[in-house]
Amino acid sequence: MTNYHEDFQLEWHGNTVVIIPASNVESMSWDLIEQAADIVMAPLQEVEIPMVVFDLSDVSYFGSVFLALLLRCHKHVRSRGGELVLCGASKMASELLRITALDTLWAIYETRDEALDALMG
Repeated sequence: MTNYHEDFQLEWHGNTVVIIPASNVESMSWDLIEQAADIVMAPLQEVEIPMVVFDLSDVSYFGSVFLALLLRCHKHVRSRGGELVLCGASKMASELLRITALDTLWAIYETRDEALDALMG
């Protein structure tokens, strides 16, 4: 099952959801990110233990607004006993995650398949 929003695509793989942000996610305003967070997290309410993969393959750069969305989703998922991981991060995105030490908070995988295997395995 795939749900679409203007800025995010959700793909379900069993109880695991893959969230694919649009490439322009960093240009989104804070208000839009807040709305997107609600839309992204709403289906997670239906899952007992949410498992989430953020696929960053289409995103070359992001900053504090998108990091806030990731952290909000992470907090929600962890509070329900789930896990959030990242995949497909660009060199610039990987560097940002390393500098902010968020690479210690989330597992980061090269590919979506690796991330799904880790969560579903």
